[in-house]
Amino acid sequence: MAKPASSKQDRRFIKLNEVLNLTALSTTEVYRRISAGTFPTQIHLGPKSVVWIESEVVAWCEQRIAEARGVAA
Repeated sequence: MAKPASSKQDRRFIKLNEVLNLTALSTTEVYRRISAGTFPTQIHLGPKSVVWIESEVVAWCEQRIAEARGVAA
């Protein structure tokens, strides 16, 4: 589901709280979907620090909207 970054906008890292705000999912649900391969995976910056690429999370949201509206994305 994740795509390689291609611009500076694509490389903006966001923390879990922003992921939760963008998606309205719970922490548990985010990690459940990552395990299922249906949500962008996080990037480990250190032993206790993970981030997501903002553009990947936004693309995931846009895909959910397209599916709900019956639009092929």
